[in-house]
Order: sequence, then C-alpha cells, then structure tokens
Amino acid sequence: MKEQKRNKGDRGRVNQGGDAESVANLGKRGIEIGGFHRLGRGTIPSGVGNLSRLTYLDLSSNNLSGYIPFEIGKLRSISELYLESNILTGSIPPSIGNLTDLSFLYLHKNKLSGSIPQQIGMLKSLYKLALSDNNLVGSLPPSIGNLSNLSVLRLYNNKISGSIPKEIEMLGSLEMINLSNNSLSGEIPASIGNLTKVNSLYLSVNNFHGSIPQEIGKMRSLIDLELANANLSGLIPASIGNLKNLSYLYLHSNALSGFIPSGIGNLTNLIELFLQCNKLQGSIPWELGKLESLHQLILFNNSLSGFIPEEMNNLTSLVAFEVSENYLIGHLPQQVCLGGVLESFTAHDNYFTGPIPKSLKNCTGLYRVRLEHNQLIGNVSEDFGIYPNLDYLDLSGNKLIGELSSKWGQCHNLTNLRISNNNLSGELPSELGKATQLRVCDLSLNHLTGGIPKALGELKLLFKLMLNDNHLSGSIPPEMGMLSSLVNLNLAANNLNGSIPIWLRQCESLLELNLSVNRLSGGIPSEVGSLKADLSHNKLFGFFPSTFDDMLSLTSVDVSDNQLEGPIPDNKAFREASFEAFRNNKGLCGNITSLEVCSSKLSSNVDRKKNSKIVIATLIPIFFTLLLVFVVFWILSSSKRRERNTENTPRVVASDNLFSVCNYDGKMMYKIIVEATEEFDSKYCIGVGGHGSVYKAQLSDGQIVAVKKLHPLPEGGVGDQKAFNSEIWALTEIRHRNILKLHGFCSYPQHLVLVYEFLEGGSLEKILRINEQAMEFDWIKRVNVVKGMANAVAYMHHDCSPPIVHRDISSKNILLDSDYEAHVADFGAARLLKPDSSNWTSFKGTFGYTAPELAYTMQVNEKCDVFSFGVVTLETLMGRHPGDIISFLSSSVSSLTPSCSSSAPFNQLLLKALLDQRLPSPREQIAAEVVFVVKLASLCLHATPQSRPSMQQVSQELSTRNPPSVKQFHTITISQLFDSSCYTS
Repeated sequence: MKEQKRNKGDRGRVNQGGDAESVANLGKRGIEIGGFHRLGRGTIPSGVGNLSRLTYLDLSSNNLSGYIPFEIGKLRSISELYLESNILTGSIPPSIGNLTDLSFLYLHKNKLSGSIPQQIGMLKSLYKLALSDNNLVGSLPPSIGNLSNLSVLRLYNNKISGSIPKEIEMLGSLEMINLSNNSLSGEIPASIGNLTKVNSLYLSVNNFHGSIPQEIGKMRSLIDLELANANLSGLIPASIGNLKNLSYLYLHSNALSGFIPSGIGNLTNLIELFLQCNKLQGSIPWELGKLESLHQLILFNNSLSGFIPEEMNNLTSLVAFEVSENYLIGHLPQQVCLGGVLESFTAHDNYFTGPIPKSLKNCTGLYRVRLEHNQLIGNVSEDFGIYPNLDYLDLSGNKLIGELSSKWGQCHNLTNLRISNNNLSGELPSELGKATQLRVCDLSLNHLTGGIPKALGELKLLFKLMLNDNHLSGSIPPEMGMLSSLVNLNLAANNLNGSIPIWLRQCESLLELNLSVNRLSGGIPSEVGSLKADLSHNKLFGFFPSTFDDMLSLTSVDVSDNQLEGPIPDNKAFREASFEAFRNNKGLCGNITSLEVCSSKLSSNVDRKKNSKIVIATLIPIFFTLLLVFVVFWILSSSKRRERNTENTPRVVASDNLFSVCNYDGKMMYKIIVEATEEFDSKYCIGVGGHGSVYKAQLSDGQIVAVKKLHPLPEGGVGDQKAFNSEIWALTEIRHRNILKLHGFCSYPQHLVLVYEFLEGGSLEKILRINEQAMEFDWIKRVNVVKGMANAVAYMHHDCSPPIVHRDISSKNILLDSDYEAHVADFGAARLLKPDSSNWTSFKGTFGYTAPELAYTMQVNEKCDVFSFGVVTLETLMGRHPGDIISFLSSSVSSLTPSCSSSAPFNQLLLKALLDQRLPSPREQIAAEVVFVVKLASLCLHATPQSRPSMQQVSQELSTRNPPSVKQFHTITISQLFDSSCYTS
C-alpha cells in the first residue's frame, strides 16, 4: 500500500500541454499532476531539470512513457519525487544520487530495467524508497547501507539477484523491508537480526539457500514475517518464540525439517500460521492450543505424525484448519468448529480414525471440507447439516455409513460432492438436482440402490458424474441428455438395464463413457463412436454402425464380453486396441491379432456406406481425369530425374522402390526431412542415443515426426539388404497403443533415417530427472506407465510372429504422450527373433539395464527384456536408477528366504524410503498397487533367467490382479514384500 505523500510547501498544477519551462516561476512551490490524470500521455521533458528550486514533484498515474531524464539530477532542492504508476522504461539515472535532500522516492509500478545505481547510497536523507513492480536486475548495491534514515524499503516484484548485502545491518531506522518475488540467492545474513525496529519483513519467493538465522529472534518488533517459497532448509529456529508481537508467520513451501518449535505457542498475538509444504516431522505441539487469536493454522503436506492435541479444541477463532497429507493418527478435534467461524477444514490423506467431529453439523459457514482417505466412521445422514456457502466436500475413502440426505440439495453453492468408496446405502435423493452449481459428483464404490433420479438432468454445469460400483438398477433416464456440460460419465458395475440411450448425441461435451458390467442390451448407437467408451460385460448384440469408420476422435474402446458380431470398424482406436478389448463376443472379425479375418461377403454387407462414396465419386469424372493426367505427368518427370540422379539420390529401401513414409515417396521424404531439419542442424536435435540422434521435423503438411538418423554404417551399408528391408517393413506393421509407431524409413549411403510418430511428453528418463515434471508424475500415472510398458513388451514377445526382442529397454526408450500413456520406442537395436535363433554376436544394450547373464554369454532372448523391464519399473517408482538395489532385490527374490524377522540390513529397509521422495507416500488402493508392482518387478530381476516370469504373465498380473490392501504402508520393509502375512489384510 502506498504511504501517504507529505504536503511540503505550496503546490502548483500544470494543465495538459504545459511544459516545464512555463512553470519556472513557481520558485519553491511544487508541481502535482498525479491523481487527476490530466496528461494521460507523453514523456517527462528534460527541461524539468531547470526547476532547480523545486521541492515537490508528483507525476504519478499519468501514463507517462520514455526514460527518466538524466537532468532530473539537477533538482537539488527536491525532497519528494513521485513517478510511480506510469510506463517509464530504461534505467534509473545515476544522477539521482545528486538529490541529497530527497526523502521520498517512488518509482514503483513502471517498466524500469537495469540495475539499482550505486549512487542511490548518496541519498542520506531518504526516508522511503519504493522501486517495486519493475524489471530491475543485478544485485543490491552495498551503498544502500549508507541510507541511515531509511524507514521503508520496497523492492519486491523485480528480478534482483545476488545475496542480501551485509551492509543492510547499518539501516537501523528500517521499519519495513520487502524484497519478495526476486531472484535473491545466498544465505539470509545473520546481521539482519540487528534491525530491531523492523515490524514487517518480506523475503518470500526467492532462491536463498541455507537455514533461517537464529538471530531473527532478536527482531522483537516484528508483526509480519514472510519467508515462504524461498528455498530455505534446516530447522525452524526456536528463537522465533521470542517474537511476541508477531501476528503473521509464513514459512510455507520451503524444505524446512525437524520439529515445530513449541515456543511458537508463546506468540499469543498470532493470527495466521502457514507451515505447509515443508518436511517437518514429529507431532503438533500442544502449545499451539494457547494461540486463542489464531485464525488460520495451515500444516498440510509435511511428515507430521502422532495425535492432534486436545488443546486444539481451544482454538475457537479458527477460520481455516488444514493438516492434510501427513501421517497423523487418532481422532480429529471434535470441537474444531466450536467458535462457529470455521470455513476450511482439510485433513485428507492421513490415518485418522474415529468419528466425524460433532461440531461440524452446525458449522454453517463451511466453505471447503476435505477428509478423504482416512478411516473415519460416522453416519452421513446425521453428522452433517445444511451449508449455504459450501463449495467442496470430499469424504471419499473412509468407513462412513448412512443414506444421502435431501439436505445436500440445499447446498446451493456446492460444486464438488465426492463421497466415493464408503458404505453408503439407500437411494439417490432427487433433491440432489437442486444443487445446480455441481461440477463433479462422485458417489462411486458404495452400496446405493434404486434408480438414477431424473432430477439429475437439472445439473447443467455437471462435467463429471461417477456412480459406478453401486447397486443401481433400472434404465438410464433420458433426462440425462440435458447434461450439456458432461465430459465424463461412469455408470459401470451396476445393475442397469435397457439399451444404450440415443440421447448421448445431446451431451455435446461428453468424451468418456463407461457403461461396463451392467445388463444393457440392444445394439451400439452411432453416437458412441466419438467417445472413449467401455461397454464391456453387457448383453449388447448386433453389428457396429458403419459410421464408426469415420470416428477419428475415438481414442479407445472396450466391447469385450458381449454378443457382438461382424467386422470391427476400420479406425485408429480399433486398430490399436488389444485382443482383450474384443474377446468373448459372438463373432467379431477384422485385422486384429487373434480375431478371424472377415469374409468378403460379410464385409460387403457392412461397408455399404463406403460403396456409396464410390457412387458419389463417379459423378465427378472430370476431376479424376485431370488428377490422373497430373499423376502420369508427375511419374514420368520423376522417372527422368531418377535416371539423371541415380548415384546421388537416397536409396528408398523397399520392394520396387515404392516404400512410402507418411504417404510420401521415400526419396521425397528424405528431401523434406533434410529441409525441415536444415540438414540435421543441432537445434532440431531432441535426443542422442547409442544408435543415433533424434530430430524433430515438421513436414510440409504440418505433421510433426521424430526422425532418427542412425550413426554411420560400416563400409557397404547393410549387409543383407533384402532381409533387413523385410524386418523393417514388419516393424511398420506393428499396431499397439503402447508401441511407438514406426512410419517408415529411407536409406542413404552410409546411414539410415527412421521416421517415427512424435510424442510431446518426452522420455520417461527426462520426466524423472526434472523435478517439476516428476512432481506432476503421480503414483497413479506411474503405475499406469508400468502397465503400458508391460502390455507393449508382452505384445512384442507373444503376439508378433516371429517374436520381437527389444534388447535395449531403458527409461530413455520409454516415451510418454500428453496423457502419460507409455510408448516403447527405439527398435534401432532390435531385430526380429527367428524361432530357431537366440544367438546374437553384436549386442549393444544400455549399461545398468542389461541382464547379468549377458556378461558371460551372448544368448539374448525374451528373458533379457524381462530383466530390463524390472529395472525400468523400479526406476519409475524410485524416481532414479535403482543402482545397487538391483543386486539386493535379485538375491532376495532368488533365495525367497527373507521374513518379517530378518536381520539383514537391506531387508529391514523401509519400502517407502526407496520410493520417489518428491511425491507424498501413496495411500489406500494405489499404495497396494505400488507394493504389488515393486514385488512383481523384483521377480523380473531373478538371477536365473528361466525363473523370471514371461512378459505375458506380468501383463496379465498387472491387468487382472486386484492387490490386497496394505495395513500400514509406511512400516513395510523390503523383507515383507515376500511375506504376504506381513503386509496384507
């Protein structure tokens, strides 16, 4: 907030159009143009320097642009200079140091750049300095220590770097320091504790290192201390307990560790305490219960443990109480809303047991309640009231019972209602349709009965409705077609009957539909063709609508366990689906492995729409005649060019030189690639591997592809060209959602160019290496990546004929798309493994991922890929290469002797200590899956190849096994992975 400007002497005003010289006769009077917006544009004239006797100049908020003139330094009598809230650019002129009588210098909210001039230290009369909200760079000049009269220093929202100069301790008159949102580094100087008059210290959003100095406890005038998001580590100093006047303490979003100091309980004036997103351990000190003035207690995302002290019930002024994502146990404070002012109550992802706090029922001011993923008990019919301001309620993953009350319809501001995975019973209340602000409603995994209320069609803003895994019956009401914002609809695993409704066409935003495991019958309506749909395990019959062939937006499909027949549609989603998506039907056929090939008669009956296109095409013969003439002319011209340039053009490696890449002729493709990458310029290189460099290329039609230029081949190129061509051609025919598509390739003397599908997500190795991306890569996504890898390698080993062994599975060769779907890449090292051949004489894998037997034998087979898969799986969950962990797990799984009482140091290592520490520990069902995946990966690392599972077994286990829940995930040791009695219930 801008401080009040002082009135010093008489002031004159300059009307629009007046220049500085015209007011030279003002003598000692000041000029004020600010606040009235009379100028509205223009620059500060250099002639302003002629007003040598001017004492006051206010040009704020006038939309002035240009530089601050160097001549400003001639105003040697000026004491107040206000140029803030304009569009001034350039640097602060060094001549500013000549204004030795200056008390107030306000230059904030401009676009000033450059560094703060050293001459600023000459302004020994300066009382308030405001340079915030600019683009200033460089470091703080040490000369700032000369400003002995300075009371306010505001430099926030710039790009100032370097460390805080030790000379700052000389500013004994300072009352407020704001250096937040810069790029300051180094340690916070201990000498800052000498600034005992400072009441507000803001250093948030910087890049310091080291800890908070103990000396900060000497700043006893502090009311507001903000050190958030400043890259600080170490302990919270106990001396903070000396700051008895402190009202606001923000230390969140750092890497602080250790305990919360009990001395904070002495800060009886504290109003807000923000310690979230650190690495704090231990219990919540009972002394915090003495902070009766506390409005906000925010402790989420730490490693706090133990019980919540009973004294927390004394905090009757609490507006926000947030302790989620910790390891807290016991009961929630029953009187958390005794004062009746609580608005935000979050305690999700802990280990709380016991009842829902009784005081919540009449806590009518509640805005946000998140208690999910605990073991709370209670009756939702009795423990909750009516909350007119409630926006977000999540009680998922507990042990709650009761029926949904009609009262939820009176929460008119509710946008998220999530009570999944509990033991709710009864019917869905039709009054829920009155909660018209609902965006997400998730009541899945309960025991709800009855039909789906028609009133849900009133929820026009709803975009996600999850009612799966209940006991709902009846048909899907047509009123659901009024949900125009609906994106995701999941009604799976109920007892719904009737047909798939045709009103789906009215849900214009719908993208994902899951109606699996019901009793739906009839045919599949064409409206389903544009969705990501799971219709498996129903009683659907008939043929796919012919319109499905044109549904290019369809991304995935599962119609298994129905009574469907006839050809599957010819589009990408169906071509890339696995056999599992079609199994157990009446008679589906098509170009999918394990499906029968369709007879020509059946295909012709289903393809009437395609034939109609031919009829239409005959109506425009002139167009096709011209096109034919053009093609013939182009072929003849190309043939002549080939005859002239045979020795200098690239070889298109395919039968009769007709091999194409992305619908381009191979030779043309090579030319396009060379142009798109500017002859393989390094600026287009996105990766370098053991077999070549990968470039990103945009084709002339706008399509982006990944181009792998293999390292130069030995003299003579490829030995058996024909055999090599056949193998590459086979690789281009692979269709699997988890295998990177090879579009084709072309050959040039001494090297090959492979053209792949381009994925924006990058490699698994890169995502795990970059902290920001790794933190977005949560446990659910990581487990799904492992499943995708397993499906891909299983397909290569067991569904390709002949089988394909990859030979170089590593985190660099696993690419992810924007949805974190895994794609196995880089067949540069792979070859088709003939059934009678397992002996390769030139194996090149990636160090750290190859199977141990390859150290003494060159026999490469599928079991080598299994071992590499195990390594990459562990790397995915650990966030780093497992290193020596591989040998430990390999020996453990090979002996299968560890037990709960094992004394081996490694066997007693906690599983959670192996996992990626950048993510919070997995909870509930995902924790069970993580345990299961680690155990399965360990089996893949068996020292004896024959004892490793096949990838088909691994894939089936990951796809079909429902892992048992874990008791206390954070106590599971490595030895207990192989003793189910130690960790399952």
